[in-house]
Amino acid sequence: MFTRILIKGEKVITRQKVVHVVSDSVGETAELVVKAVASQFNGGHVEINRHSFIESTQDIDEAINSVDELNSLIAYTLVIPELKEYLDRRSAEKGIFSVDLLSPLLHVFEDFFKQEAKHQPKLIRRMDEAYFKKIEAIEFSVKYDDGKDPRGLKWADLVLIGVSRTSKTPLAMYLAHHGYRVANVPIVPEVAPPKEIFEIPRSKCVGLTISPEKLNEVRKERLKSMGLNAESNYASMERIFEELDYADRIMKRIGCPIIDVSNKAIEETANLIIHTLKRGRGL
Repeated sequence: MFTRILIKGEKVITRQKVVHVVSDSVGETAELVVKAVASQFNGGHVEINRHSFIESTQDIDEAINSVDELNSLIAYTLVIPELKEYLDRRSAEKGIFSVDLLSPLLHVFEDFFKQEAKHQPKLIRRMDEAYFKKIEAIEFSVKYDDGKDPRGLKWADLVLIGVSRTSKTPLAMYLAHHGYRVANVPIVPEVAPPKEIFEIPRSKCVGLTISPEKLNEVRKERLKSMGLNAESNYASMERIFEELDYADRIMKRIGCPIIDVSNKAIEETANLIIHTLKRGRGL
């Protein structure tokens, strides 16, 4: 079994059985269905010719004219009703078998969801693009988590900065699942912030702050979960005040918006960040 993608207007003269796949997108879905059905006959040996990105009646005419009426069948996935009806009529006029692979399931879905289908071509391609954008964003956010490589800050859609335990990583992952490439940088008094943090547009940087009391509580719980002394310097109020004061100075130097995460859920903070990001870009 093999596939040939036709140039519009090409005429194929053959005695072998051929299935012509006609689609308003790439035609991969229809081809997979045809291969699955063909596997039940003659060992699946059938030639498949694909006619992709059909957008007009002229495109359909070109596809029809390339078909050998005696040895061909048309399997199609067209969601625009006018094009589907036109292909049905033209194939009937030429005595070519044609089968609609989408409409039966589409009608069942309309009954099931109690709403009419959109009848817009290439929507699955847009869904695929959104999926791959999300995967890319997640991979990016993992790679540039916790200040691992400051060179990536210039490629980020958003940069989160703040002291330890201000939910930078959970927020970055949550936002990545919404398609944002997020880098985050911890602010520590003993470590100078990377120079890149001062070079990126302040509109894509967000500072995270938290009340000293809440941070003390969070850090003590973190130490306990790790089996460490909850009274260590990491959770001391003196250390916390020092870190928060230092982080505040850095954020003011950058001029970025600051969000207090003290009593906010990840989802709430993320929505605030998205709103702040869009507002900063004039969206």
